[in-house]
Amino acid sequence: MTTPTVSAGELLNGDLPVLSRKDFVSDQEVRWCPGCGDYSILAQMQKMLPELKIPRENIVFISGIGCSSRFPYYVETYGFHSIHGRALTLATGLKTARPELTVFVVTGDGDGLSIGGNHLLHAMRRNVDLNVILFNNRIYGLTKGQFSPTSELGKVTKSSPYGTVESPLNPIRVALAAGATFVARSVDRDTKHLEETLYKATQHRGTSFVEVYQNCNIFNDGAFAAFTDREVRQDRMIYLEDGKTLRFGSERQHGIRLDGFTAQVVENAQGDDGLLVHQTNSENPTLANILVGMDYPAFPVPVGIFRAVDKPSYDELVQHQVDDARARHEPRFEELLNSGETWEVS
Repeated sequence: MTTPTVSAGELLNGDLPVLSRKDFVSDQEVRWCPGCGDYSILAQMQKMLPELKIPRENIVFISGIGCSSRFPYYVETYGFHSIHGRALTLATGLKTARPELTVFVVTGDGDGLSIGGNHLLHAMRRNVDLNVILFNNRIYGLTKGQFSPTSELGKVTKSSPYGTVESPLNPIRVALAAGATFVARSVDRDTKHLEETLYKATQHRGTSFVEVYQNCNIFNDGAFAAFTDREVRQDRMIYLEDGKTLRFGSERQHGIRLDGFTAQVVENAQGDDGLLVHQTNSENPTLANILVGMDYPAFPVPVGIFRAVDKPSYDELVQHQVDDARARHEPRFEELLNSGETWEVS
């Protein structure tokens, strides 16, 4: 458990904390491999947190097991480093008991989609008001390079010397199938986009799920370089913007249209006629699922918000039940003590 300290002059604007990035940097040594993409995610999170204008004692980071799960040590808030795959269970209990807290769950493709997959599905199904950040490097990094649930078919690793024979899970597709109300993707190398995506996720009521393509430069270096490197990013990624046509390219000269339920690339698109307009707030997840199915290199990789719909959160509904029960029944201790069956032990 990590505990935040209060800096001098923290409350300078009434009851709202005036904080900066350095206020969210803990005194713990960051123990990731030099060059790891986790550093970028940590930095963007620490830059984003002051924008929330939330006291640090009302922010909690909960993690499971894996390289990503060191995260709570490095952020100067409350935090809990839990056990393998169970971060969502602790986070659900905390948010239900303390709904006023802002709770982040930091997990990885192994921790969150393998042993923790069941808990992830049900947290999203219930729409618990949590911010789930899933680091996806398509490998088990902490345990030294075994294939993970997101490793591509045929991937040669220490645990698959002849190549994997398993089809990979797509985290975004999993989130959509579970009914997550906010689903997004970003990349560690596009720092501005990552910070903006994290901020938008925290503004959502209910489960926000953000997949971050994160480079493991030791055991799976360059897994996403073909489309995330700065030199090729504009041509090989497509940024999803609500209410705007799907365009990509250095001059936004290419686009995406639909032929029935099949996406097509339109090169050198003239005008916006026929191009797909992205909609994040649709109750029907069909469009989002079509975008998830756009596999590289036939299509640019979609990043941004796939879906953002408003529904009551689990913890909100539970609190309503508690409040209603208290309003209808105001038992006194003595009445409770003498109600129902009683017996005397002699």
